[in-house]
Amino acid sequence: MIGVLLVDDEQFARQGLRNLIDWRACGYEVIGEADNGEEALRLIQELRPELVITDIRMPVLDGLELIRRVSSSGAAAPKFIIVSGYDDFKYAQQAMRYGVCDFLLKPVDQDELQEILLKLGPRIAKDRWIAGKQEELWTAAIVEALIKGEADERQIGEWERAFGIRREDSVYYVLIEINDRHSWKEKGENANGGNRTVLPDAPSEEPLRDRLARIAADVVGRKEPMFLYEHRNQYGMIATSAMLAGFAGNEARFAETLQARLTRGTGETVVVYVGAPVRGLARLREAYATAKQALQYKFVRQEGPILYREVCGLALQYLEPDSKIFQEWTESVESGDVERIRAAVDRLFAAFREQVLAVEAVKTSVNRCVLDVVRLIRELGGDERELASLEPMLGWHDLNVTPRELRRLLERFGAEAAEYVSSLRKEKAKGSIHKVKSYIDAHFHENISLKSLAAKFYMNPVYLGQLFRKTYGTYFNDYVLRLRVEEAKRLLRQTDLRIYEIAEKVGFNDPDYFVTQFEKVEGMTPSEYRAGFLKK
Repeated sequence: MIGVLLVDDEQFARQGLRNLIDWRACGYEVIGEADNGEEALRLIQELRPELVITDIRMPVLDGLELIRRVSSSGAAAPKFIIVSGYDDFKYAQQAMRYGVCDFLLKPVDQDELQEILLKLGPRIAKDRWIAGKQEELWTAAIVEALIKGEADERQIGEWERAFGIRREDSVYYVLIEINDRHSWKEKGENANGGNRTVLPDAPSEEPLRDRLARIAADVVGRKEPMFLYEHRNQYGMIATSAMLAGFAGNEARFAETLQARLTRGTGETVVVYVGAPVRGLARLREAYATAKQALQYKFVRQEGPILYREVCGLALQYLEPDSKIFQEWTESVESGDVERIRAAVDRLFAAFREQVLAVEAVKTSVNRCVLDVVRLIRELGGDERELASLEPMLGWHDLNVTPRELRRLLERFGAEAAEYVSSLRKEKAKGSIHKVKSYIDAHFHENISLKSLAAKFYMNPVYLGQLFRKTYGTYFNDYVLRLRVEEAKRLLRQTDLRIYEIAEKVGFNDPDYFVTQFEKVEGMTPSEYRAGFLKK
């Protein structure tokens, strides 16, 4: 609503203006009244109305002088509408030179006033927006100069007075990070990674930054929205010990409340990082640096707000975890066991916490997990681009992702990769089993076994035996025996070799065992087979 101040020395005239129209329906709200120009001047400075409707003739300080003083003060002046009689028309003309928007003749007409207000509303809204943007740019320039250490002592003193910060006040730099805003969520999943619907406290059309600023102001007890400085992936906010008074100066309670309220109010996953307190704006650069350092402990704490004071004693590490963890991860994907994949991810994230890994070290470690799987897929002749879950694993580095969400993405990647690896192995096995059969067909007369073949073709013996039977409908030993018996029958028909010689040629070291196996297959001994053939 646009705030309106009514100024007239007659109470009935002010009351008449109040009741003349539905102010709220027009987008306005009467926030004060004054019966003379001097009182109006005080209320303008105190209430900051955006529109003043004033009479010309008043005691102490008339309407014309009121407008002149406000217009020449240099401060942001409200819009003015003059209410006057016919005799005051010359005064009204003079007031127009001070930028008065319009004037109304007494008695004020309802339709005329309403029409003026409806036309004036968009102009005031535009001026409000421009003023807000100018204020934002000015404040942003100040914060940037303070963070970079480019402000001199005189400027800092002026800025502290402008922000109402005393030199003895403790100043904090707070980073507000919006997490898990990406398109890789599972169906039905909300912004906080769960299935529960989180409704924001404000309409969705309100810009996110404005919502954050409004909610943050409410948390610290300010009427006007907090200024948020836009960093690359976070918003920065200056807080003071005075703002923490409602939390008895407890930084942890303040951070927890701020994070909870921002999350609930926006429906987003918000993480708050609080730097070390410093004295005055002069040391804001230090406060900012410690807030950024607190962010590096994101995968160490993994939940809740992170305060520099609570983590600064933990020495950050930038080396990867033990190589055994990555080996376990790769083997879990090869095994195709989803529970084993989940356990491998648990061990990896436990290492992040226990070894106090910085965010960059976590990124490197996750990259290694992805590359190990890609290497495995390529060795099997596959294409990693077939994996739908590869995109988030390559793109999450540029986003703010919570440890919980990264864990979910990695587990999903591992599970999909395991399924793909399994299908590649099956395809490769189909080609390999034909090579195994061809080798058996050419070397059945040699001393071959399932174990020796498995070693030659880099396959598990049990798996090879199962795959052979599934592909050809017979056991390996039965197939080899059939080949040997068929070759023995050919030799019995076409040569006069002795039985023991034929046994040796088809792969039997023991002639008696050969005779037994031949009879098992053909229902007669080799000698009986030969005699029967010759008789025919």
